[in-house]
Amino acid sequence: MKENRIIKLKKIANTKFLNLYNVKYKNKMGNLKNWIIASRKSEEVLKDTYFNRKNDNIDGVVIVAFHKQLKKLVVIKQYRVPINDYVYELVAGLVDPGEDIKTTVSRELKEETGLTMLEIKENSKEKLYISPGMTDEALAFVYCTCEGDFSKEYLEEDEDIEAMFISQEEAREFVKSDKKIDVKCFLVLQSFAKLGEKMFD
Repeated sequence: MKENRIIKLKKIANTKFLNLYNVKYKNKMGNLKNWIIASRKSEEVLKDTYFNRKNDNIDGVVIVAFHKQLKKLVVIKQYRVPINDYVYELVAGLVDPGEDIKTTVSRELKEETGLTMLEIKENSKEKLYISPGMTDEALAFVYCTCEGDFSKEYLEEDEDIEAMFISQEEAREFVKSDKKIDVKCFLVLQSFAKLGEKMFD
């Protein structure tokens, strides 16, 4: 069993979607240090994870969607407040209470693009950490096929999203451009530029 280095957890900020905690932990020399952690989990759930060895749940999904008929990757351009600009991303979203990953993927893909999910592929990864120096956020990285046409009918008020299809050739140009691209999207575009639809076999 791994040593539990975290000694104490204290919430210092609370919002609807994100909490901040001050954590007291032992470093490798055994000295007590402090760290600030951003988490989507409540204090109760996080304490259970740290001190009672409960498994931490998936917070959200990142969706690598491939349009089956068009043979193109689905990418979105979304306004993000922290950078005060638009950034190219993959479709993504939080897992709602009681949802499984398949339900979340289907819902988020429909909400953000209007597309219908067909099948989740076997090369999906159930738990990845996006920025573990700052947050415990755990994501499912899901490859899927989809069909349909884009629609903004299902977007929420605060979602400013433009969905687009990217061909393999366009992906090659994207990764060489100076566009603002989320790192997850960039890595997927790199792979798609080389492998194309083989990524979804």
